[in-house]
Amino acid sequence: MSDVIAADQLRLFIERIERLEEEKKAIADDIRDVYAESKSNGYDTKTMRAIVRLRRMEKHHRDEAEALLDTYKAALGLA
Repeated sequence: MSDVIAADQLRLFIERIERLEEEKKAIADDIRDVYAESKSNGYDTKTMRAIVRLRRMEKHHRDEAEALLDTYKAALGLA
């Protein structure tokens, strides 16, 4: 009896994961479309991706990353 229950539960987990993977793919497609649209309007998508990545970070992590980047740039004569 517990084998049947375990198999049913496993099947439900797998089906949920499959649905979520489909949703994730659809969202990724939508994001790609937005980047394509922005590119066709003259925006640089590489820079936009960097901004999205920075905005996702907590402020103190972003400050640390920017300080480290400045340090490296200065060391290489790029500042």
